[in-house]
Order: sequence, then C-alpha cells, then structure tokens
Amino acid sequence: MGQSRSPAELRNMLGANLRRLATDYESVSLLSRDLGINRTQFNRYLSSESFPRPDVLARICAFFNVDARILLEPIESLTGKQDPINNPYLRNFVGSGVVGVSENKFPSGFYRFSRRSFVDVDVFTVGIVYVFRRDASTYLRGYETVGAMKIQNLPTDTASREFRGLFIQQDDGVSVIASRNNAMTCSFNYLSPVASFQNNFWVGYATRTIPDDPEGQRATRLVYEYLGNAAKALAVARTCGFCDAAELPAFHRRLLKPDQPFA
Repeated sequence: MGQSRSPAELRNMLGANLRRLATDYESVSLLSRDLGINRTQFNRYLSSESFPRPDVLARICAFFNVDARILLEPIESLTGKQDPINNPYLRNFVGSGVVGVSENKFPSGFYRFSRRSFVDVDVFTVGIVYVFRRDASTYLRGYETVGAMKIQNLPTDTASREFRGLFIQQDDGVSVIASRNNAMTCSFNYLSPVASFQNNFWVGYATRTIPDDPEGQRATRLVYEYLGNAAKALAVARTCGFCDAAELPAFHRRLLKPDQPFA
C-alpha cells in the first residue's frame, strides 16, 4: 500500500501543479474566470493555503484534462506521454525548430494580428494573441471573435473560441501551427520580420485546413504587430473584430495589400 499523504502535502502538491498549469495563461484573473472560481479563493489554492471541494476539484481536473493524481504527482508525470514532435524520430527535423525560437527572434507578449476573413473576402479580421515561453518552447494563445464564430455557425462560448499554437523556427522567420480545442479546426501561419521604426511588425500568410470552398478562401496574407504588455493590448482589443480595408491600421493595410490578390 502506498504511503498516505497529509492534508498539507496534498495542498502543496495541488498548489505547485496549479501554478505550473497557470503559466499557460496571461493572468490569474482570466484563468479563474474561465474556471468559474472566485479569484481570491483560487489564489488560496495556488498558494497551497486551501483545498477545493470535491466538485470544484473535479471541475479543475476536467478543465486541464488531468485526473485526481494532480494531488499526488508533479504535473509533468501526468502529461508525460512521448512528445510527438520532439521525439527521436523528429527531433533533428521538426523538433530542432520548436526549441529554436529566441526572444530576439519573436518576443513574448501580446500581438495584434490582421488578415482577410476566410469566410467573407470583403471584410478583414483584427484580433489579439498572446505569445509566451515554457521550458524551451514558444506558444500562442488567443480567441476567435464572436462575430467570426457566428458567421461560421460555430458555438460562441469562451472554450469554443479559444485557440492555441506552437511556434517553429524557420531560416528567415517563424511558422505557427494553431488549433481550436480537440483540433476542431487547424491553421498554419508563416511570418517574417518587416523593417519598421520599432522592428515590431511581421508579415506572411495564414492557411486553414478545410476543403476547397468557392465562396471563401484557404490562404491569405497575415500581419502581426508586437504590442508588449497587457495594458496596451486591452486598449487595442476594443477595436478588434471585423472591419473593411479602410478601417485597418495604416501599416497593417499597407502590408496586407488589399487590392493585390494573394498568390
């Protein structure tokens, strides 16, 4: 029979695991809101001062796709399946690019992106994504706009709108593989730096994994603009959503070349 754990040991393990899982989120406020847990109470779980009720623990486990061993083992051992990218077969091919994206190449923080809508080619989409590092890899997290989900007849709840991605180093830029929950839809993005006053722009293209559709398109130009901190991102977020070409930020419009077909 395994050694029993004291309440303090269980709280400490849960707190350490939650702190590690929380690094995927730009703020504890957002995470606690998505979990439906009072922020003050969630902070007590993070600091190992308190322990959740069984129903709250079940909600936390379901949200992070882990089981009750979150109380007993480090989170790395619960998600320790072989990495499908950085394994011996792919390590020197895809894997070497996954761990090669430096802060100088593509800084962590918030970005504003813009591209032509895949569904309605007469409008453009502007949104915000968050880029962060964990261990040696670089990740992306963002949310589709409610309008973009509605036009595709998809659910508009927060969980359905969320997408996450992984950066891969390229010789002259970066690529991103991104997907919504359960790989419902996927996209491939490529970006290379643009000479600008603050060196904070990247341009490339985005593709989506759908069958050919004469009413829409599967590839279009893409622009990323580095914003940095959350305060600036919050101000910019109020202007996100659908717009026409004339309403795009000026330098975004110049890089997207709305009047030139994407080839």
